Amino acid sequence: MMQISVMKKERKSKQFNRILNRASKRLLDVGVSAVALVIVSPIVAYTSFKIKKEDHGPILFKQKRSGLNDETFEMYKFRSMKVNNKIIGTHSTRNEDPYADWKGRVPDNFVFKSASGHNPNVTQTGEFIRKYSIDELPQLINVLKGEMSIVGPRPEIIQITNHYDEEQKRRLEVKPGITGWAQVNGRSDMNHGKKIDYDLWYIENENFWLDIKILWLTFVQVVKGKGSV
Repeated sequence: MMQISVMKKERKSKQFNRILNRASKRLLDVGVSAVALVIVSPIVAYTSFKIKKEDHGPILFKQKRSGLNDETFEMYKFRSMKVNNKIIGTHSTRNEDPYADWKGRVPDNFVFKSASGHNPNVTQTGEFIRKYSIDELPQLINVLKGEMSIVGPRPEIIQITNHYDEEQKRRLEVKPGITGWAQVNGRSDMNHGKKIDYDLWYIENENFWLDIKILWLTFVQVVKGKGSV
Protein backbone atom coordinates (compact mmCIF):
# COMPACT_ATOMS: atom_id res chain seq x y z
CA MET A 1 0.00 0.00 0.00
CA MET A 2 2.81 2.38 0.89
CA GLN A 3 4.52 1.74 -2.46
CA ILE A 4 1.28 2.49 -4.35
CA SER A 5 0.87 5.69 -2.35
CA VAL A 6 4.43 6.77 -3.22
CA MET A 7 3.84 6.04 -6.92
CA LYS A 8 0.64 8.13 -6.90
CA LYS A 9 2.49 11.04 -5.30
CA GLU A 10 5.24 10.78 -7.91
CA ARG A 11 2.69 10.81 -10.74
CA LYS A 12 0.94 13.85 -9.27
CA SER A 13 4.29 15.59 -8.83
CA LYS A 14 5.24 14.92 -12.48
CA GLN A 15 1.84 16.12 -13.68
CA PHE A 16 2.15 19.30 -11.61
CA ASN A 17 5.67 19.92 -12.97
CA ARG A 18 4.42 19.46 -16.55
CA ILE A 19 1.58 21.93 -15.99
CA LEU A 20 3.95 24.40 -14.33
CA ASN A 21 6.45 24.03 -17.16
CA ARG A 22 3.78 24.63 -19.84
CA ALA A 23 2.47 27.71 -18.00
CA SER A 24 5.95 29.19 -17.52
CA LYS A 25 6.85 28.45 -21.14
CA ARG A 26 3.74 30.20 -22.46
CA LEU A 27 4.44 33.20 -20.22
CA LEU A 28 8.00 33.28 -21.55
CA ASP A 29 6.72 33.02 -25.14
CA VAL A 30 4.20 35.84 -24.82
CA GLY A 31 6.49 38.09 -22.77
CA VAL A 32 9.59 37.69 -24.93
CA SER A 33 7.77 37.91 -28.26
CA ALA A 34 5.71 40.98 -27.27
CA VAL A 35 8.75 42.86 -25.92
CA ALA A 36 10.91 41.74 -28.85
CA LEU A 37 8.37 42.99 -31.41
CA VAL A 38 8.46 46.44 -29.83
CA ILE A 39 12.27 46.51 -29.64
CA VAL A 40 12.86 45.28 -33.20
CA SER A 41 10.05 47.29 -34.81
CA PRO A 42 12.55 49.72 -36.45
CA ILE A 43 14.45 46.73 -37.89
CA VAL A 44 11.18 45.20 -39.09
CA ALA A 45 10.15 48.43 -40.77
CA TYR A 46 13.54 48.99 -42.45
CA THR A 47 13.80 45.36 -43.59
CA SER A 48 10.31 45.52 -45.08
CA PHE A 49 11.30 48.67 -46.96
CA LYS A 50 14.52 47.12 -48.33
CA ILE A 51 12.80 43.91 -49.48
CA LYS A 52 10.06 45.83 -51.28
CA LYS A 53 12.47 48.30 -52.81
CA GLU A 54 14.82 45.65 -54.19
CA ASP A 55 12.42 43.78 -56.47
CA HIS A 56 8.88 45.02 -55.60
CA GLY A 57 7.89 41.50 -54.55
CA PRO A 58 6.02 40.45 -51.39
CA ILE A 59 7.64 41.28 -48.07
CA LEU A 60 6.69 38.09 -46.28
CA PHE A 61 7.20 34.49 -47.26
CA LYS A 62 4.46 32.19 -45.94
CA GLN A 63 4.61 28.41 -45.96
CA LYS A 64 2.83 25.46 -44.37
CA ARG A 65 4.97 23.73 -41.74
CA SER A 66 4.42 20.81 -39.36
CA GLY A 67 3.58 22.01 -35.85
CA LEU A 68 2.58 20.46 -32.54
CA ASN A 69 1.26 16.90 -33.02
CA ASP A 70 1.94 17.24 -36.75
CA GLU A 71 -0.79 19.85 -37.22
CA THR A 72 0.06 22.19 -40.07
CA PHE A 73 0.28 25.95 -39.67
CA GLU A 74 1.41 28.87 -41.82
CA MET A 75 4.86 30.05 -40.80
CA TYR A 76 6.03 33.59 -41.55
CA LYS A 77 9.48 34.75 -42.65
CA PHE A 78 10.87 37.82 -44.34
CA ARG A 79 11.29 36.86 -47.99
CA SER A 80 14.95 36.32 -48.79
CA MET A 81 14.59 34.55 -52.14
CA LYS A 82 13.93 35.99 -55.57
CA VAL A 83 10.26 35.92 -56.58
CA ASN A 84 10.73 33.53 -59.51
CA ASN A 85 13.28 31.21 -57.90
CA LYS A 86 13.32 27.53 -58.86
CA ILE A 87 14.16 26.17 -55.43
CA ILE A 88 12.20 23.23 -54.02
CA GLY A 89 12.29 23.21 -50.23
CA THR A 90 11.82 25.64 -47.38
CA HIS A 91 11.44 28.60 -49.75
CA SER A 92 9.22 26.94 -52.33
CA THR A 93 5.45 27.06 -52.65
CA ARG A 94 5.37 24.04 -54.94
CA ASN A 95 3.87 20.69 -54.03
CA GLU A 96 6.62 18.45 -55.45
CA ASP A 97 8.18 15.91 -53.12
CA PRO A 98 11.94 15.89 -53.86
CA TYR A 99 12.39 13.19 -51.22
CA ALA A 100 10.00 10.61 -52.71
CA ASP A 101 12.76 8.00 -52.87
CA TRP A 102 13.15 7.91 -49.08
CA LYS A 103 11.83 4.65 -47.67
CA GLY A 104 10.27 4.69 -44.20
CA ARG A 105 12.33 7.46 -42.57
CA VAL A 106 14.45 10.53 -43.18
CA PRO A 107 18.08 9.38 -43.66
CA ASP A 108 20.38 10.29 -40.75
CA ASN A 109 23.06 11.64 -43.12
CA PHE A 110 20.64 14.04 -44.83
CA VAL A 111 21.75 17.70 -44.64
CA PHE A 112 19.10 20.15 -45.81
CA LYS A 113 21.39 23.08 -46.53
CA SER A 114 24.78 24.49 -45.70
CA ALA A 115 25.43 27.84 -44.06
CA SER A 116 28.26 28.50 -46.51
CA GLY A 117 28.34 29.18 -50.24
CA HIS A 118 26.59 31.61 -52.56
CA ASN A 119 23.00 30.95 -53.61
CA PRO A 120 22.04 32.84 -56.80
CA ASN A 121 18.35 32.62 -55.83
CA VAL A 122 18.89 34.74 -52.71
CA THR A 123 18.40 38.49 -53.00
CA GLN A 124 21.02 40.99 -51.87
CA THR A 125 18.87 41.96 -48.90
CA GLY A 126 18.16 38.28 -48.30
CA GLU A 127 21.84 37.43 -47.85
CA PHE A 128 22.16 39.96 -45.05
CA ILE A 129 18.95 39.12 -43.20
CA ARG A 130 19.76 35.40 -43.40
CA LYS A 131 23.25 35.90 -41.99
CA TYR A 132 21.89 37.63 -38.89
CA SER A 133 18.61 35.64 -38.73
CA ILE A 134 16.55 38.80 -39.26
CA ASP A 135 14.40 36.80 -41.70
CA GLU A 136 13.05 34.84 -38.71
CA LEU A 137 11.61 37.88 -36.89
CA PRO A 138 8.04 37.55 -38.32
CA GLN A 139 7.80 34.23 -36.48
CA LEU A 140 7.29 36.26 -33.30
CA ILE A 141 3.74 36.63 -34.64
CA ASN A 142 3.48 32.82 -34.88
CA VAL A 143 4.53 32.68 -31.22
CA LEU A 144 1.89 35.19 -30.13
CA LYS A 145 -0.72 33.18 -32.05
CA GLY A 146 0.29 30.08 -30.07
CA GLU A 147 1.48 28.17 -33.14
CA MET A 148 5.15 28.29 -32.15
CA SER A 149 7.31 28.82 -29.07
CA ILE A 150 10.41 30.97 -28.71
CA VAL A 151 12.40 27.78 -28.00
CA GLY A 152 11.72 24.37 -29.51
CA PRO A 153 12.64 22.15 -32.49
CA ARG A 154 12.62 24.16 -35.71
CA PRO A 155 9.40 23.71 -37.75
CA GLU A 156 10.05 21.33 -40.62
CA ILE A 157 8.57 21.40 -44.10
CA ILE A 158 5.76 18.90 -44.69
CA GLN A 159 7.65 17.15 -47.51
CA ILE A 160 10.19 16.02 -44.90
CA THR A 161 7.89 15.23 -41.95
CA ASN A 162 5.80 13.02 -44.24
CA HIS A 163 8.78 10.64 -44.19
CA TYR A 164 9.33 10.61 -40.40
CA ASP A 165 9.45 7.24 -38.65
CA GLU A 166 8.01 6.85 -35.12
CA GLU A 167 11.18 8.05 -33.39
CA GLN A 168 11.55 11.10 -35.62
CA LYS A 169 7.88 11.99 -35.09
CA ARG A 170 8.65 12.53 -31.39
CA ARG A 171 10.10 15.95 -32.22
CA LEU A 172 6.51 16.97 -33.03
CA GLU A 173 5.41 16.37 -29.41
CA VAL A 174 6.16 20.02 -28.54
CA LYS A 175 5.54 23.30 -30.33
CA PRO A 176 8.21 24.20 -32.88
CA GLY A 177 10.47 27.09 -31.95
CA ILE A 178 12.24 30.07 -33.47
CA THR A 179 15.45 28.67 -32.01
CA GLY A 180 16.32 25.39 -30.35
CA TRP A 181 18.92 23.13 -28.76
CA ALA A 182 19.97 21.75 -32.16
CA GLN A 183 20.44 25.26 -33.58
CA VAL A 184 22.78 26.43 -30.80
CA ASN A 185 24.81 23.24 -31.21
CA GLY A 186 25.49 23.47 -34.90
CA ARG A 187 22.94 25.57 -36.80
CA SER A 188 22.92 24.53 -40.50
CA ASP A 189 26.14 22.54 -40.28
CA MET A 190 24.42 19.40 -38.99
CA ASN A 191 22.94 16.25 -40.49
CA HIS A 192 19.37 15.17 -39.80
CA GLY A 193 20.26 12.33 -37.45
CA LYS A 194 22.23 14.64 -35.18
CA LYS A 195 19.47 17.25 -35.28
CA ILE A 196 16.90 14.64 -34.20
CA ASP A 197 19.19 13.58 -31.32
CA TYR A 198 19.43 17.18 -30.07
CA ASP A 199 15.69 17.79 -30.48
CA LEU A 200 14.72 14.64 -28.58
CA TRP A 201 17.20 15.46 -25.81
CA TYR A 202 15.55 18.88 -25.50
CA ILE A 203 12.06 17.36 -25.31
CA GLU A 204 13.16 14.99 -22.55
CA ASN A 205 14.91 17.74 -20.56
CA GLU A 206 12.71 20.76 -21.35
CA ASN A 207 12.55 23.35 -18.57
CA PHE A 208 12.46 27.11 -18.08
CA TRP A 209 16.16 27.56 -17.35
CA LEU A 210 17.21 25.46 -20.32
CA ASP A 211 15.11 27.77 -22.52
CA ILE A 212 16.88 30.79 -21.02
CA LYS A 213 20.27 29.18 -21.74
CA ILE A 214 19.25 28.49 -25.35
CA LEU A 215 18.07 32.09 -25.80
CA TRP A 216 21.43 33.39 -24.58
CA LEU A 217 23.41 31.02 -26.83
CA THR A 218 21.20 32.05 -29.76
CA PHE A 219 21.93 35.73 -29.09
CA VAL A 220 25.67 35.00 -29.15
CA GLN A 221 25.39 33.11 -32.46
CA VAL A 222 23.29 35.83 -34.09
CA VAL A 223 25.81 38.51 -33.08
CA LYS A 224 28.56 36.37 -34.62
CA GLY A 225 26.47 35.98 -37.80
CA LYS A 226 26.60 32.18 -37.90
CA GLY A 227 24.41 30.42 -40.51
CA SER A 228 20.83 29.75 -39.45
CA VAL A 229 18.70 26.69 -40.13
